[in-house]
Amino acid sequence: MKNSKTTAHHSAKKAPKPESSASLAWKRVQLARHPQRPFALDYIEKIFTGFTEIHGDRAFGDDHATITGFAYLDEQPVVVVAQQKGRDTKENIKRNFGMPHPEGYRKAMRVMKMAEKFKKPVIAFIDTPGAYPGLGAEERGQAEAIARNLLEMAKLRTPVIAVVIGEGGSGGALGIGVANKVLMMENSIYSVISPEGCAAILWNDREMIQQASDVLRLTAEDLLSFKIIDEIVPEPEGGAHLDHDRAAQNLKKALEKTLKPLLALSPTALEAQRYEKFRAMGVFQEK
Repeated sequence: MKNSKTTAHHSAKKAPKPESSASLAWKRVQLARHPQRPFALDYIEKIFTGFTEIHGDRAFGDDHATITGFAYLDEQPVVVVAQQKGRDTKENIKRNFGMPHPEGYRKAMRVMKMAEKFKKPVIAFIDTPGAYPGLGAEERGQAEAIARNLLEMAKLRTPVIAVVIGEGGSGGALGIGVANKVLMMENSIYSVISPEGCAAILWNDREMIQQASDVLRLTAEDLLSFKIIDEIVPEPEGGAHLDHDRAAQNLKKALEKTLKPLLALSPTALEAQRYEKFRAMGVFQEK
């Protein structure tokens, strides 16, 4: 009895358990979704010069959730493809909360084909909760538009760098993410489904979103360990929303460092490297 009392006494004085990995992952989700976080246009303004936007997919219309155009990274001409959210209700409605329609993916591919034709590298900024799942988008071929981008991006004969700057949600993110190098901002997330969607499917309970954040392994550190991404770009202490300029400086340095060796590769080597990178992802067993 004496030993059991002593054990209980010491247990009561033990330090509290550290936060679970689930809660840490959920904090990353919240930071990735922070309304004051730098969005694509913020980075474009601070990193590039001479940005000229290109509109429309030449088939249906101009998707405001997708930004495309020509710019300069220092002296290097590049093509920029980006997903853009809104700061307030009015802008979020215009940008469709960062959820692209099929015409957004077709516009992105139209401009990436121009980049290939004129031998300019592509830099893609990923920041979407997912492709828009509305009836009109489905009628206009949302799944086909994303699938077409995956196919065509895999074959692009020009350097492609993708950066997850906030949310990287499912096929909506991958639709502009088939790149030679994939970077992630430190507090961004990249996942096959949102934590809310995962919680609803696995547990039928939205209250399980923290656990879902954990099991999805959606943080930059997780994805680097799986070799899904190639580099983590550090953010200012507390998150990119606290210092847009510093976050942009860090990302610009990472882009310059990543782009330089890619520019030295031949079109055939670029295509082969990208193919091998994505073929090597995942773990499977053969019986």
